[in-house]
Amino acid sequence: MLAPKEILLAEPRGFCAGVDRAIEIVERAIQKFGAPIYVRHEIVHNTYVVNDLKAKGAIFIEELSDVPPGATLVFSAHGVSKAVQQEAEARGFSIFDATCPLVTKVHVEVAKLAKEGYEFIMIGHKGHPEVEGTMGQLDHGIHLVEDVEDVARVQPAQTEKLAVVTQTTLSVDDAAEISAAVRARFPSVREPKQQDICYATQNRQDAVKVLSPQVDVVIVVGSPTSSNSNRLRELAAKLGTTAYMVDSADELQGDWFKGRSRVGLTAGASAPEILVQQVIDRIKALGAVSVRTMAGIEETIKFPLPKGLKIDAATGLEIRERTPETGPSDH
Repeated sequence: MLAPKEILLAEPRGFCAGVDRAIEIVERAIQKFGAPIYVRHEIVHNTYVVNDLKAKGAIFIEELSDVPPGATLVFSAHGVSKAVQQEAEARGFSIFDATCPLVTKVHVEVAKLAKEGYEFIMIGHKGHPEVEGTMGQLDHGIHLVEDVEDVARVQPAQTEKLAVVTQTTLSVDDAAEISAAVRARFPSVREPKQQDICYATQNRQDAVKVLSPQVDVVIVVGSPTSSNSNRLRELAAKLGTTAYMVDSADELQGDWFKGRSRVGLTAGASAPEILVQQVIDRIKALGAVSVRTMAGIEETIKFPLPKGLKIDAATGLEIRERTPETGPSDH
């Protein structure tokens, strides 16, 4: 039976700028204010990252009532609703907002257009924290659609001023299909000047489209809760390549590689490179002899940190930057 021979690494893969920034916010808050630092919801949807930050002194909570008065609280990269923001302020926490700037951009757009009298159709997954945060920017007038069927059922109060917004981590192709259905039903709908799906989601999906036809099986490193990682696995499968998603190398099964000599490997935007390396080592142990990185876009984007975390208050010195994981890496 053929064993795996070659691993082809997707480029880009793994951490995006928003994830790098969110993790750095928690790490710097711990460094500056000491443990514990409270984080509302998982900072990013990755088990390894969350456990690593727990070990450093982060406490992850869902309810603000679980945070003691006067504590430091970080909002996760997915963003929060106005109600959560207001409750946190009312409780007097010291707040650092790790919401990805590309999610904040959608929040700002919603607030601006709502003032002009717009209602919204939001394309996204029910129950996802990003969707709850964006929909929670308003107390009414924002309607969730998860698929084309939902578009036929949605009932906005008026259609003269209707705008569409999107969760940033959707399948680009699925979102395009749903957007087309929205346009067909509401021809005067206003669409974002630049798509809401973020650069990292787009780039990782584009890389899988290039990777999948060249390999016999695709492995996606990502946690089950990670929307963008799930989309990568679905996309590879849709393109006709057997695909599996793993949270860690321990989940790999030898049977997946029987008779499959070329293995494609990618990682969701919240999955650290150390997990990719562990998966490579495990596939090498099963027989792979070479690792090759495909040509792809090099991401250089970096988001600034919030005020108050850039300088060490005690020494007045700049706190050392984490080396971002985005960008090329050598294997």
